[in-house]
Order: sequence, then structure tokens, then C-alpha cells
Amino acid sequence: MSATTLDYSQLYSDGQPDPAPRWAPFPKYYFVGGNNDPEQIPIEGLIEAAGSVLRREGSKLAIYNLGLGPQGYPGLRQFVADKARRHRGIDVPIDDVTILSGSGQGIDMISKLLVNPGDTVLVEEFCYQGAMNRFRKIGAKLEGMKLDADGIVIDALAEQLATLKARGVTPKFIYTIPTIQNPTASILPLDRRHALIALAREYNVAIFEDECYADLLWEGIEAPPALYALDPGCVIHLGSFSKSLAPALRLGYLISGWENMRRLLPLKGDSGTGALDQMIVAEYFSKHFDKHMGHLNGVLHDKLKTMVEAVEREFGSAAECWAPKGGIFLWIKLPAEVDVRTLIKPAADAGIQFNAGPDWAVSPANSSSHLRLCFAMPSKEVIREGVAAFAKVCFEQTGIPKHSGNVRHAG
Repeated sequence: MSATTLDYSQLYSDGQPDPAPRWAPFPKYYFVGGNNDPEQIPIEGLIEAAGSVLRREGSKLAIYNLGLGPQGYPGLRQFVADKARRHRGIDVPIDDVTILSGSGQGIDMISKLLVNPGDTVLVEEFCYQGAMNRFRKIGAKLEGMKLDADGIVIDALAEQLATLKARGVTPKFIYTIPTIQNPTASILPLDRRHALIALAREYNVAIFEDECYADLLWEGIEAPPALYALDPGCVIHLGSFSKSLAPALRLGYLISGWENMRRLLPLKGDSGTGALDQMIVAEYFSKHFDKHMGHLNGVLHDKLKTMVEAVEREFGSAAECWAPKGGIFLWIKLPAEVDVRTLIKPAADAGIQFNAGPDWAVSPANSSSHLRLCFAMPSKEVIREGVAAFAKVCFEQTGIPKHSGNVRHAG
């Protein structure tokens, strides 16, 4: 049949997002997204784990949810509970753990549970774009919380909550990434965690804790217990396997008490997260998690050092880098006169993609000179070449940096 038999433009429902472009290959210097290092996927280990668990439990794939209920494969839930206890100080039964089809599904579920259109949600002033987009889509009003090198500034938050209360506004929740914040990669200190919980109790505001990067810590760096560990009664906890193992697996998890969990489960909206993926990850990580993470974090830290050295060499004092304590991103501030949004197209023309700061901030006004670079997927050679190419684009468009390697060579 002809593709023009119907005029579908007359049939589409209102409020649709913009149409998607056709997928194009990654450019040469691809510094966006939460991808990881392809060479660090433990392929042989996953093959062995798949064979082992399929031989043992493969027949259960004939039944939705393996015939074991909507919260996910018990072996993976048990692993999450064990990992949360050992690494994050969280002590919960597996009934308080639900496996998700990626952490984004958990953000959607929690938003639907707590937010009505017009409600206020507090987020860090520099924040995960995907979460902000989901909150706005459901009709939330976002208020940014001030950050410094250690995360949320508690005194500023206390004043902010008092001001909102005086206006008759009680936020529905505080969304925070306290351990390897995205995009700044800071870690909220223990005293601030206790103070944050005290404020949440005082104002009856829930805390939505996103710890998708908490497994990615540099050697010698220790994070305080999760907020959930300090007060399960006012926190819902979100985690992911996208950064510790592989984004394409689409596996995340929620930790919450049963009163909230029983209300969250009907909002999951699918016929179950992919069971085979859950089974393989449980089989592999139950035996190799600590060794895998130790190796991966060493590789990522080494790549970060390469990127920081490249930024310092090419941009000099024109670039201020936040000091990541883990993760896969470097958050950079250029001089105030540089609006990074003007660099997006010329950078793309040069084969460079980066995350512009305003997309990762509540207010574009205080982030127009910021950008985020992902160092996990590209090789060290590509990192060096890409940062040099980006500095060249920046100089050609803005005259900054004035003393980069590119400028010296050009003379």
C-alpha cells in the first residue's frame, strides 16, 4: 500500500514530543551521554554466567516475571540488598527491593506517585537532565538548590524552605544525587546528610535519593552511608546497573518500605523487566562485583586524569574543572563571556559533541558558560585529540582560550 493512503498528521494526538531524527553514527569526538568503556564489559564472564543460570533456571522464562511476582528476579534483588548493606549501609529485606527497566523507569514511577501538576520539586541547581525533564513533563515546578564543591549547601536550603513555607508552598520532594552527583561528581558529607534529613522531617518533604553513580568511586575515596540508611522513613532510594556494568542492559532498582512500594508497583506499567538480563547480572555480580568495580574504577580514574590534563593544557586558566570523586563526567566552567550554546553547531561540524551546561541546570542563566564532558567511552588518544579540537573551536568562535596549544601552534 502507498505510504500516503492516510494523512496521519490529522490523526496524531495533542502534546506529542518533537519527531525523532534518523539515528546517525557517533561523531569522532563523542563526549556526551552515560556510556561506559566498551573494553571493560566482562564479556567472557557474562557468557559463563548466562550459560550457568540458563541451565539451572532457564525453564522459568516460559512464565511472565518468571512466575515470581512483579518485583523482579529474587537472585538479583538479594544481590542488591547485599550490596546496599555492604557498600551503602542500607539494611533491608528483598521485599523492599524492586528491579526496574532502567533507573529512568523509577524516576517516572516516583514522580507519578508524588507529584500533581503545579507541585514544587527541589532539585540541585546543576542536575541530571533526564530527571528534570520527567519532573517538568508531569507538571512540576522546579526550584534549584545551591551547590558547592561538597554538594547541597544546607544553610541556603534551610532559608529556601522557610521562604517557600512563608509563601504557602510545601515541596513534594527533594531530588538529590548525594554520592557522585551528576554532573559535578561531588559527595555530600555525613554532617550535611544528617542536616538534610532533619530539614526533610521539619518540613515534611520526602527525599528522592538517586545513587546511580555511587559504585564509581576512586581508590581511597569513601562515601558516607546512603541517606536511606540514615532514615528509611523519609527517603526513597534509586540505583542502577547502567554505570557499574552496561547501560544497554536497562536495569535499575528501587529500595523503599512496603507502604510506598505497594503503591509504586502498579505504576511500573510493563509486563516485567527483562528476566534474562536480571538472571545473568545476578549470576555474574554475585561472584565478581568487587573485583569488577575495582578494575573499572581504576580505568575510569586514569581516563579522568587524561581529560583533566588535556583541558589544563589546551584551556589553561580559562577553564575551571570541578574535581570529580568518581563517576564518568567532568563538569567545566569557562569564562562568563563564553555561552557554550553558541559552540554546539561549530563543534558538531568539527566532529565534537558535548553537553551544554544549560541542559543540566535548573536555570540557564547561571550555567551558560558550563559544559559536561564524558570521559568513559572514548580512548585516551581520542580524549586528548577531542579536547584539543574543542579548544580550537572555542578559540575560533570566542577568542578563548588565548594561550591554548592550538593558539601556540597556529602562530
